Amino acid sequence: MTTFARMAAAGALSLVALAPCAHAGSVTQPGETVGLAAGAPLPEGVYFVNTADWGCRNTSPEDTCVGVDIPVLAWATPVFLLGGRLQLLGAMPLIEVGVEGTDYTSGFYNPFLAAQLAWDLGNGFGVSYMAGFYVGVNTSVAFDSTSFNQRFAISYTADGWNLTANAIWGIQFEGVTSTINPNFLNVDLTATKKIGKFEIGPVAYYSTDLNNPLPLYRKQSQFAVGGLIGYDFGPVIAQAYLTTDVYEENYGGYDTRLWGRVIVPLWNPQPARSTLLTK
Repeated sequence: MTTFARMAAAGALSLVALAPCAHAGSVTQPGETVGLAAGAPLPEGVYFVNTADWGCRNTSPEDTCVGVDIPVLAWATPVFLLGGRLQLLGAMPLIEVGVEGTDYTSGFYNPFLAAQLAWDLGNGFGVSYMAGFYVGVNTSVAFDSTSFNQRFAISYTADGWNLTANAIWGIQFEGVTSTINPNFLNVDLTATKKIGKFEIGPVAYYSTDLNNPLPLYRKQSQFAVGGLIGYDFGPVIAQAYLTTDVYEENYGGYDTRLWGRVIVPLWNPQPARSTLLTK
């Protein structure tokens, strides 16, 4: 898949209702960068990427359902530092969450701002490092503390392949808040192949808490697998993927989720479409 897709790396919520005003799990939604060549640098330009998903976890006695929309604006600047392209991005996610037949709430999630350096290593390989922040906000669906977010990605994008591993490490700044804020590690995995205008292949993601923010807190972890299909419409690229948990610990049930993504290049300093599609 075209390399500019990976810029939809902005946060959302892996949410389980433990108690009123108490969230837990990764601040970055596990699986949100699946399908994106997160290690490959972008051609210079401005891009809009929107990733949305909806799914339910079979918690007992009622299912817990979460919908997420992640609009991202990304700027691949003309600046190179240490040999890597400087890329800036921002996002303002929206969340809705409900427990079947009992409760429903929605609102803005934590805003995300980040900078990234991405290196083209040649022969189809690329690596990147991103550093950013989720800003703490006081809404019913957000975390009320600010967190530091680092991402380490490697991609192989030659011959129509997108083989990518993206590791996301989150660190909370504030120890005592009204929400439960563990440090976390996510790993998003992609192995797709482009055939003509189509893209298809397996995807997976893993997430785990790295600490116990409260004495009685039980660390959560999960592993999900699924498949992705994409299509290049020309100026717009679309992707869809379906994932389901095959392992979970302390989430209270298994999650099944449908994802959709659109990728729109808003501006390039020169015609770069053919270059994008060969990476």
